[in-house]
Amino acid sequence: MIKPDIRNVAIIAHVDHGKTTLVDALLRQAHAFSDRQKVPERVMDSGEIEREKGITILAKNTAINYSGKAAGELGQESITINLIDTPGHADFGGEVERGLSMVDGAILLVDASEGPLPQTRFVLRKALEAKLPIILVINKTDRPDSRIAQVVSETTDLLLSLAEDVMAEGIEVDIDKLCSLPILYACAKEGRADTVRPQDGQMPANKDLEPLFSALVNEIPAPSYDPSSPLQALVTNIDSSDFLGRLGLIRVYNGMIEKGKTYGLVREKGMESFKVTELLKTYGLTRQPAPSAGPGDIVAVAGVQDIMIGESIVDLDDPRPLGVIHIDEPAISMTFGINDSPLAGTEGKDHKLTARMLKDRLDRELVGNVSIKVLPTDRPDMWKVMGRGELALSVLAEQMRREGYELTLGRPQVVTRKSDSGELLEPFEEATVDVPSEFVGAVSQLMALRKGVMVSMKDHGSGWVRLVFSVPSRGLIGIRAKLLTDTHGTAVSSSILTGYKPWAGEIVTRQSGSMVSDTRGAATPYAMQHLQARGVFFVEPQRQVYEGQIVGIANKPNDLDV
Repeated sequence: MIKPDIRNVAIIAHVDHGKTTLVDALLRQAHAFSDRQKVPERVMDSGEIEREKGITILAKNTAINYSGKAAGELGQESITINLIDTPGHADFGGEVERGLSMVDGAILLVDASEGPLPQTRFVLRKALEAKLPIILVINKTDRPDSRIAQVVSETTDLLLSLAEDVMAEGIEVDIDKLCSLPILYACAKEGRADTVRPQDGQMPANKDLEPLFSALVNEIPAPSYDPSSPLQALVTNIDSSDFLGRLGLIRVYNGMIEKGKTYGLVREKGMESFKVTELLKTYGLTRQPAPSAGPGDIVAVAGVQDIMIGESIVDLDDPRPLGVIHIDEPAISMTFGINDSPLAGTEGKDHKLTARMLKDRLDRELVGNVSIKVLPTDRPDMWKVMGRGELALSVLAEQMRREGYELTLGRPQVVTRKSDSGELLEPFEEATVDVPSEFVGAVSQLMALRKGVMVSMKDHGSGWVRLVFSVPSRGLIGIRAKLLTDTHGTAVSSSILTGYKPWAGEIVTRQSGSMVSDTRGAATPYAMQHLQARGVFFVEPQRQVYEGQIVGIANKPNDLDV
């Protein structure tokens, strides 16, 4: 049977193609906010770092009650559309995989100028592996450099290419459905969408998002369920409430879950019983108590203080657990340790300095962040933290810094493997770089130094060229600043993990050594003036430094004690 009044949809795209802006527009046009309510831009990006960087880090859900024309045509007074806003960075791929585990279909959002990029490929492949029906939305059609027809063609080619790869792994894909998928053209910032393709650089003729709402309720299947099956629900996310404590965000697949009743929680070590103390349904951006939830509902449940992602909530008399969410393995690692410098704890109050505090914080991160791993090292005050990429680890370090933790961070390193024959393997990525044509040589030379091999070069005819390289992940660590310098700040780059290949050999990433302080005290203007010819200083005069601190970059490859 199906639940005709519910649709569960994820919005997937490359970073900065407009996912969160589109959710804003859908919420506004569905009247999810009151007339007097002040709503910021990108309302779903609620985290401090998310709003600063303009990126989505955590997958979030919201619910829209749609009561427009398309709902009436299906004989429904209103249809609840549960929207999952997922990150576009592959570094936060664990969030994407969790988001897709909750839904029955996806909106693929593609920039009308940039077209499909590597991380579009990443999230799209995940959707195809999950056998989700897709609605293609070409966003930002009003950009002066938009090339709408080409982007539609490129996206269709990408879909078919990915379908071929997925089918090679034994997963069935409906090719006919992919070739005839619904296509809409949108300007999310203005809240417009249309099924008729506008001219390049023009906004859609239709003045609202009604065509998109119509596509959502008609093209995305309603949740199906077995009326004879007992309760089956999967924990896909973790949240917390000041009043209720820890909350588990669940998708109900079969049966009913009711407030005040006792159910089973299937964990790695077996099953335990718990009482549902509260059920919360999402309406717009708020959660409100609900007496029960049925098939297709995405709700928050309270009652277990140590509930974990991937656990199943089942009927006690007839337990039927669901499959665990599969998350890709990490590719980059860094060491996180306590601040062991002489200046530890001297700046500010209430700083968290001990190894126990640091370990507790990393353990808390493991609860809600399924894509990282924390391993012990040979030191009791240092841990090896593994994640999808540099960005994921740097966001974690920045969050901890803002919370008052003082850290010693190791340099990023790749996570290697051994093949069956004992050969050392390392992660490789497909790096895409868009640059003006005059910088093609500089970018190619830089990538060659990092053991990169050019896979393709495409001239858009607008003075810009798209270069695609296969390059070891360790070759991309720290490359961004050098890439921007060599291209006068014009390069736009992104990358996606493609798999493991044999070790590519030594990569020389540093052409200059470090200037290292050989004593503790204040940096004097007199000493710095006489050393300026030897390199570039990080520290300003009178700054307190300690023995062993890196205070600048030397002009020569060797380190210099100053």
